[in-house]
Amino acid sequence: MDATPASPLQTIALVDDDRNILTSVSIGLQAEGFATRVYSDGATALKALLENPPDLAVCDIKMPRMDGFELLRQLRAKSPLPVIFLTSKDEETDEALGLSLGADDYITKPFSQRLLVARIRAILRRTELVKAEAAQAEDNATPDAQPSTAIVRGALEMDPARHRVTWRKQPVSLTVTEFLILEALAMRPGVIKSRNQLMDAAYSEDVFVDDRTIDSHIKRLRRKFRVVDPEFAAIDTLYGAGYSFSDG
Repeated sequence: MDATPASPLQTIALVDDDRNILTSVSIGLQAEGFATRVYSDGATALKALLENPPDLAVCDIKMPRMDGFELLRQLRAKSPLPVIFLTSKDEETDEALGLSLGADDYITKPFSQRLLVARIRAILRRTELVKAEAAQAEDNATPDAQPSTAIVRGALEMDPARHRVTWRKQPVSLTVTEFLILEALAMRPGVIKSRNQLMDAAYSEDVFVDDRTIDSHIKRLRRKFRVVDPEFAAIDTLYGAGYSFSDG
């Protein structure tokens, strides 16, 4: 495993009705320097995640009282908390649905502890970067000043320092992964970004995702923007090549 210990202040919530998985994963994460909280059903976990948010949650899909999909639906209505889904290998549709609902990543069962730790650290690094930039921007900001890092592309406005996005002045709530993908596209309107380039923008080098994961994130981005603008069509697809952003 990665020899670099994680900050003990980073807390991972584990949600699974399999006690063996909860115990083994919790012990493994604690050995890597994380604090852990464990929950055996979705309803109990949802209440805890909203009232006392951890840094990241790892959730099973099939659970009693409330499954992982419903947990994520309700969580996303109120929180951008990073979530990694655990899903069975023979249920690939779960992966696409989980991403479409707002999961930041997914891992198939059975999974290796090494892979889980790498994925957790990758997402936490991105989240901490966003928080650090936001804190710096708050320190340097003056009232009514436009942040120097703001990205304005037609109806789209992005503030990377504060992790804020608006479309036609309406706020759009994005996860860290979604934000980084959109930022990569919006930085160079009209330029086609391959799936590999978008992977590089949104994931660290030690994390592998396939093309389907990027496609699912793009679909989710479009869906979120169409909530505030049903005519949204700024993300173009060039089949076989990738995606581009149009600010016209």
